[in-house]
Amino acid sequence: MAVSVKAPTELRKGRIYISSSYNNTIITLTDGQGNVLFSRGAGNLGFKGTKKGTSYAASQVAKAVAEACSKLKVKEVDVLVKGIGGGREIAIKTLASQGLEIISIKDVTPIPHNGCRPKKPRRV
Repeated sequence: MAVSVKAPTELRKGRIYISSSYNNTIITLTDGQGNVLFSRGAGNLGFKGTKKGTSYAASQVAKAVAEACSKLKVKEVDVLVKGIGGGREIAIKTLASQGLEIISIKDVTPIPHNGCRPKKPRRV
């Protein structure tokens, strides 16, 4: 799949946001100000249904984002991870193995301070 990127300018440093849920993994590349340069999800790469939540799908999404980083000449990234899905660690490992220099990894998963009432447990 051909990778098209928004910004033609060269960057040296960027931010990668990994949003990982049980159903999907979405990875977004931004510049320092937060402007979105490239975004990919498992559905964009052809994964459908429950396959979108797998760790293999997360690794393929991370490869696509790493390819976009190489086209934009982004060498250093800060990684911000949100969610509790299975693709969290795999996506970070794949980004590191593709040659990106990861400066920092931050977990920004929202944690409620007794906010909304949780869903009732399933009875199977």
